[in-house]
Amino acid sequence: MILANATLACMNGPAYGLIRNGAVVVEGDRIAWAGPQSDLKAAGEAIDLQGKLVTPALVDCHTHLIHAGSRAAEFEARLNGATYAEVAAAGGGILSTVRATREATEDALVNLATPRIQTMISGGTGTVEIKSGYGLTIADELKMLRAAHRIKLAQPVRVTVTHLAAHAIPPEYKGNSDAYIDEVAIPSLHAAADEGLIDAVDAFCETIAFTPAQVGRLFGAANQRGLRVKLHAEQLSNLNGAALAARHRALSADHLEYLDEFGAAALAGAGSVAVILPGAFYTLRETQAPPIDALRRLNVPMAVATDFNPGSSPMLSLTLAMNMACTFFRLTPEEALRGTTVNAARALGLHDRGQIAPGFLADLAIWETDHPADLAYRIGATPLFARIHGGRLGDA
Repeated sequence: MILANATLACMNGPAYGLIRNGAVVVEGDRIAWAGPQSDLKAAGEAIDLQGKLVTPALVDCHTHLIHAGSRAAEFEARLNGATYAEVAAAGGGILSTVRATREATEDALVNLATPRIQTMISGGTGTVEIKSGYGLTIADELKMLRAAHRIKLAQPVRVTVTHLAAHAIPPEYKGNSDAYIDEVAIPSLHAAADEGLIDAVDAFCETIAFTPAQVGRLFGAANQRGLRVKLHAEQLSNLNGAALAARHRALSADHLEYLDEFGAAALAGAGSVAVILPGAFYTLRETQAPPIDALRRLNVPMAVATDFNPGSSPMLSLTLAMNMACTFFRLTPEEALRGTTVNAARALGLHDRGQIAPGFLADLAIWETDHPADLAYRIGATPLFARIHGGRLGDA
């Protein structure tokens, strides 16, 4: 396959790695060549893109795609004046999602997740990370992870699966979170690893979730199994979770609204990615923004993700997340696109995607625009023209 007369945002150099009047040669599921069309030496019939923009397929590196139930009613209740405590007392909050997910069968979870991921695909996403974390028993966490694995096998998208049993403390372990880590989180990690279901391990380090010491024990178990780690850190307060993640050479630390200079420097030293999640910031109407200037100054790579989840970020559009990152946090459009391509791939430990270059996966997005800033600029519209997955051309 030869794509010709294209505007390429290769994402492997400054200014988007932009090549106007560019071409891409695809052989099998890999990119064989990319560069100025005037240098093209490959023979064969080319697809004339008439100047359309070609980027790497987008990478959504933080989602909670698998779950049952809806939180729309509590969203409405909060807007009508109900407090968080009142919503929780009425059966809302994360535990309502836990109840619904525990009651759902594996087949039901797959059926619920399928249209969600298809929406992501139609928005230009080619790789999606899916976390567990709404089962909070060994059996229910494994059920979620198996559902994610089935999505991975069934859909034209690349999926990585993350163990997140240390997401919340279930009612049966209220006041006994240490026992939950030892009796559910760590055993479910080992069970999932035994089945080959997971690529990484995550946790929520926060005053309403798990302490750094508890997360450290979980990460120790992950290290024993040869699994990389990620961390929800510094979203609501600063527990030095980012520094903990850095000590474990984490792939990423995510949220980071309360990150300080010490934590940012630790991420820089570890080579970890800072994953920015503007959807939760928007939905929760937060005012504390991540320290973007410090992350820039310390050369910490920044990724952007939807954080799709039923409670704080019911958002399936990665281009909308890019717009929010620019609007709320003042990322540049180039930083936002880098954050959903090359840096997002790095946040998943994947080095074969996120750029248009020889040897990389031929997972590409073709857009109805000739300027990459347009992807972060538009609100509520995704100008996807077509997608290429594994070297195969498909419609938007």
